Amino acid sequence: MTKNLLPFEKIKREILVKKEAKTNPELGCAPSERKTEEIINYGVVNINKPQGPTSHQVSDYVQKILHISKSGHSGTLDPHVHGVLPVALGRATKVVQGLLKSGKEYVGIMHLHREVDEVKLKETIQKHFTGKISQLPPIKSSVKRQQRTREIYYFEILEKNEKDALFIVGCQAGTYIRKLIHDLGQKLRVGAHMQELRRTKAGPFDESSLFTLQDLSDAFYFYEKENNDKFIRKIIQPVENAVKHLPKIWVFDTTVDTLCHGANLNIPGISKLNDGISENDTVAIMTLKDQLIALGSAKLKSKDIIVLEKGLAVKTEKVFMVPGTYKNRQKQL
Repeated sequence: MTKNLLPFEKIKREILVKKEAKTNPELGCAPSERKTEEIINYGVVNINKPQGPTSHQVSDYVQKILHISKSGHSGTLDPHVHGVLPVALGRATKVVQGLLKSGKEYVGIMHLHREVDEVKLKETIQKHFTGKISQLPPIKSSVKRQQRTREIYYFEILEKNEKDALFIVGCQAGTYIRKLIHDLGQKLRVGAHMQELRRTKAGPFDESSLFTLQDLSDAFYFYEKENNDKFIRKIIQPVENAVKHLPKIWVFDTTVDTLCHGANLNIPGISKLNDGISENDTVAIMTLKDQLIALGSAKLKSKDIIVLEKGLAVKTEKVFMVPGTYKNRQKQL
């Protein structure tokens, strides 16, 4: 089987340098150098959600374990669905908005109500259930029940045993897999339902960085009671890991503080940027130490930003960095 990739995983972004610059070591710090206390209130933990609790309950458990007042998860999983559930902590909570729209991957078992030839099953999936499809959300859903277009990036049968088929599907956010399987059964005229489902990717998070709620609880115990932060620092990732899938723009030290106050990003403040940015793309605005400052909507393409001397480059939408972190006490090096 070829390795299936979500759209952003296929993109190899180059960095375009507009103006070389150094960063003042006295301002800010690299994400890996943050104090443990800050990481707990400003990070992301990739929870291996068990069957049973809702996504909201899992997020609430994380809050209680870490003794923090706020958290947010990256998209609802049904209680019976398990797997990848990134939970953003404290001040990082808003970063889940950048994950909600990102691609997802699932592995599951569908049960066909009557035996179907494997070749016919695969041909039907390829013809009718990959690429752009029309889907009516189920009756019990959090969105308005009307036909909407969703994109299925890949949908493969990994193994088939009589009426049961193991499948993998990569899809646009907001795709209902249970409904996808139901609709496939209707198209085959045999009926089908989803028997089990596991999420294996949510944006840049996959099963390689999964930890259970018990792992998190144990790690916090070691940190709080035994003054050992090795495990908690392994489990909680920097907030920057949640924007790995987004194109980035790096700014001068002298630009950072105005962005922290919600200002939009103009071209003169930019040091370098990824290629391939299009208008209205969600972009991550970064310091030269690779710290996340804010998320915003691009108002110009990369090729225009690199040649123009002035103009609005990004409309700032969500600010993460605390004002004063890069207070211009000194001129940039």
